[in-house]
Amino acid sequence: MTLNDWFQKGMTYQEYVDSMQINREELLSIYENVYLSEEEKVFFAQGKSKNWRIIVLTADWCGDAMLCVPIMKRIAEVASFDMRFLIRDDNLELMDQYLTNGTARAIPIFIFIDEKGQEKAVWGPRAPEVQQMITEMRSALPPKEDPTFEQKQKEMYREFREKICTDRTIWKAVKRSVKEKLEQVFQMG
Repeated sequence: MTLNDWFQKGMTYQEYVDSMQINREELLSIYENVYLSEEEKVFFAQGKSKNWRIIVLTADWCGDAMLCVPIMKRIAEVASFDMRFLIRDDNLELMDQYLTNGTARAIPIFIFIDEKGQEKAVWGPRAPEVQQMITEMRSALPPKEDPTFEQKQKEMYREFREKICTDRTIWKAVKRSVKEKLEQVFQMG
């Protein structure tokens, strides 16, 4: 299948949100509360002339998707990028072409394509600052053999989820990371 075929197969944003059974309220809350600055709007509006689209590999259970999808939706609105959503586990043939570090099926992955279906950029699954935060949180966990490991890990993920739902500095980090990725591509023409 070509990237155009994958795009056509995907759900619209509304279909994806309507299908969500986990993290729906949190995703919508972030969407309602995240905004682009005037400077960000000017930058992302450059996308309008590109006529790009975005294929999103995601799943509603994923905390990173809960964070990044609504932010990318705001960016896509300003850039006039049409987004289509594919559930990771139902689309492994595509997912396996976008593994993180060559091994992990980490999501979300945003694949920017042009009118011909050519890949122009890929972003995801996390902004560097979010990766650093999760790495630090994981380093504080006891060893896996420790009887408290499972409980401590659950607490860590709850804390991470809470933080990404409310901490606007994290939202800014995601916007900045996407902007840096697209800056490189926009400059290339």
